[in-house]
Amino acid sequence: MLQKEKHNDLLQNALNIKKRFLQMYQAANAGHIGSSLSCAEILTFIRFGWMNETDEIILSKGHAAASLYSLLAEDGTLSQSDIETYYKNNTYLAAHPPAGKIKRIPFATGSLGHGLSIAAGLGLASKLKKNGKKVFCVCSDGELNEGSTWEAALFIVHQKLKNIVWFIDRNKLQGFGRTEDVMQMEPLADKLKAFGFEVLEADGHDFNSFEKVKDSFNEATKPIAVICNTIKGRSWKQFEDKLDSHYLPMKDNMFDSINAEIELHYQQTLIK
Repeated sequence: MLQKEKHNDLLQNALNIKKRFLQMYQAANAGHIGSSLSCAEILTFIRFGWMNETDEIILSKGHAAASLYSLLAEDGTLSQSDIETYYKNNTYLAAHPPAGKIKRIPFATGSLGHGLSIAAGLGLASKLKKNGKKVFCVCSDGELNEGSTWEAALFIVHQKLKNIVWFIDRNKLQGFGRTEDVMQMEPLADKLKAFGFEVLEADGHDFNSFEKVKDSFNEATKPIAVICNTIKGRSWKQFEDKLDSHYLPMKDNMFDSINAEIELHYQQTLIK
């Protein structure tokens, strides 16, 4: 269980990250709002609740790039002037993360199904170098449709890459519908266990749930996969668990509404 101060600090980080990427999406009049809201707490906990400075984050679901850029602004890697170039001509802050242009984004992602393979390579290199580096990979559940993801999963288990933490953002929606309608995934946990993973489940919007995952990682004897049960469009009641939130131009009235709702949710979840 997290201490009150740490829990509330993470909530504040997540609120800042959400408000920042919502401003980015409003200015661009485009963006994957629902996808970014579903993974905001995952990224926040990885960066501010777990990883060391030498560890790596791979956001395989690259369409949620603004959430990663906002995270990097929150930790000081990117400046506000950098953030204001999002989606504009000649920017490095493109709709999907570019390769090698921004610190902490060594590889391009967003062509779904590649991120876990990248993480596998980084994890193997770290194991061979014995440098203790961890690799955190955040995938969408929709990209489990991609065979390359499962090839990487086989490789990770075969190589015993216990330094990789694989987070699956299980919001149950993808670009063209419900994940179970597009391609059935359940029983997902059983499939991952059959591949050889230690499978953990977490509330993908609860930091105490992630803290339990972190504790389990330290005791794991196999690579771990974390099924993060999330809600697409989290904290925006009009679009929670709605396909419409996947890619959505944001009008001014929508921007005001969602900011008010995420602020209210923040106040309700603070530990007083």
